[in-house]
Amino acid sequence: MNVILFGATGMIGRGVLRECLRDDSVESVLAIGRTPLAVTHPKLRELVQADPTDLSASGLDLASYDACFFCLGISSFRMKEEEYRRITYDLTLAAARPLAAANPRLTFAYVSGEGTDSTERGRSMWARVKGKTENDLLKLPFEAYMFRPGIVRPDRGVPSKTPLYRAAYAVTAPLFPVLGRVAPDLLTTTRAIGRAMIAVAAAGPGDADTQRILRPKDINRLGGEGPERPADLR
Repeated sequence: MNVILFGATGMIGRGVLRECLRDDSVESVLAIGRTPLAVTHPKLRELVQADPTDLSASGLDLASYDACFFCLGISSFRMKEEEYRRITYDLTLAAARPLAAANPRLTFAYVSGEGTDSTERGRSMWARVKGKTENDLLKLPFEAYMFRPGIVRPDRGVPSKTPLYRAAYAVTAPLFPVLGRVAPDLLTTTRAIGRAMIAVAAAGPGDADTQRILRPKDINRLGGEGPERPADLR
């Protein structure tokens, strides 16, 4: 499959990129972003532009892509709703709409967040905006999947690029094995997210066995995490 990846410089995006490059079912990856990745691979092509979600002037054959893994996002910390909505909702839909128009069979996997408010009426600003984003993506004429990963453990040497998050992961890293045992439905990994995105894209359009809103337990099942994880993915 041919994949478009947004947000490959972030922690989750880098993990997804790594899994795409490792997976034989992924033939090519187009990483679109504002900054170069400093990664080279025969399957990888980069498109660096000021607005990564503007697909109108890039000369891309959007219909030739089978999947879009949208990992672009930002923390709502100290942000006003208008600005957070512009980055979280407006930019996401700006990329999603032309992709849906070009290929209704395309799989669009969106990294949302556990606690997202599907009613769009709750008190939490970020949850309302994420809920609106999810709802409008699910209305578009393509195969959309909402990933709500909860607590994410960086895997295979994939760090967060946010200093605060890096410090938090360093402090809490010893707790991850305990959380994995006592609260497996709250914890996932960057590896599992990447594997699960590839899995839903490989399943093809109209897969009735895969729900459209995926929480940590669902992501881990699709991504091969936990005690039933296949031996070749360990």
